[in-house]
Amino acid sequence: MTLKYDTVFFDLDGTLTESGPGIIRSFLYAFEKMGLPMNQDLDINTIIGPPLGGSFKAFGIPEDRVDEAIRTYRERYFTIGKYENTPYTGIEDFLKRLKDDGYCLCVATSKPEVQAKDILEHFHLNHYFDEIAGASLDGVRGTKKAVLLYLLAKTGNRRAVMVGDTEFDIIGAHQTGMDGLGVSWGYGTRESMEEAGADGIADTMDELYRMIAEK
Repeated sequence: MTLKYDTVFFDLDGTLTESGPGIIRSFLYAFEKMGLPMNQDLDINTIIGPPLGGSFKAFGIPEDRVDEAIRTYRERYFTIGKYENTPYTGIEDFLKRLKDDGYCLCVATSKPEVQAKDILEHFHLNHYFDEIAGASLDGVRGTKKAVLLYLLAKTGNRRAVMVGDTEFDIIGAHQTGMDGLGVSWGYGTRESMEEAGADGIADTMDELYRMIAEK
């Protein structure tokens, strides 16, 4: 019997690693260094996952200073913040299980690709992935949809599923014709992923495995 999927695309932040501390501290650093007030009415955890530009605007950075805010954020994140990060307990065993089963595994993240590769290498997880794709620093590949289309082209449009922790992962998957599975241990909410039409939401890695390995 043919498996439903033969390729699994994973988000990085909030799905493979608990990356919140480094992202949040670098985000706050940008506001402090630029001397600008920050919108205190929003949940700071919502910045983890979506592209930075939209998050900076939502939290009060003027449109004409968003690029400056991103550059300032990267001053800290590229040198310190990316290592304020921890792989979720059990994630390496989970990836090994899928790899041993013959799945093609890839990373599809909205963070810059060069940083995603560095983080996965730092935690010795990079060898589980056939491809690691993220946003390009020039902004051309700056949305989840764009990253997924790039990966689909590289992997030959296989039977792929996207796994992530926010509605942006689910929406991006559906925009490219894939199923989108959510995980509840990250930074998004079950409600937002359900509203985006998630094809399943896993509370544990064993549950996620069963969703992926469904015939």
